[in-house]
Amino acid sequence: MPRLPQLTEDTTEQLAQVRAQLGRVPNLYAAMANGPAALAGYLALRHELTRGALTARLREQLALLVAQDNGCDYCVSAHHLRGGLMKLSPEELMRTRHADDRDPHAAAVLGLAREVMRTGGRVSDASLASARAAGVTDPELAEIVAHVALNTLSNYFNHLAQPEPDFPPAPPLAEPSAPVGAHTVEVAA
Repeated sequence: MPRLPQLTEDTTEQLAQVRAQLGRVPNLYAAMANGPAALAGYLALRHELTRGALTARLREQLALLVAQDNGCDYCVSAHHLRGGLMKLSPEELMRTRHADDRDPHAAAVLGLAREVMRTGGRVSDASLASARAAGVTDPELAEIVAHVALNTLSNYFNHLAQPEPDFPPAPPLAEPSAPVGAHTVEVAA
């Protein structure tokens, strides 16, 4: 049962803008509209990051990884669906959820994002050097942190608001089918 009402386009113009951008109004946005400033800030950051250095594929992978690590079933389901629509295979989606990818650059982006989340941004010099060696640029480094923040915002908001799911559930997280350690950063708890 949702903890916050899901507003409609009749009650806020912001949701009409969401529909224009996305073609629909996901329940996350309908609930976040209870705080117009929160929704406006979220949408502004989301919009600006679509114009950044990271590809649409990597942005989607980051959203899926962050949702997985934050335990946000709503966003895991949403980004698993979107990733499939973007032609990520089921294997690629599962690898993403483990912070891995067959492409060394993408694996470095995902591994660094996981380290940012698990260390509160205190990424080691070795991890940063490894990411740069895999071709991660300074603009990408800045955007990785911004994507972690953006997606953590939506994940945490979903934990609080508990909007009705409006995406099919993602499959359960499976064990990696290939050694993941070659491309990921392990962080001690």
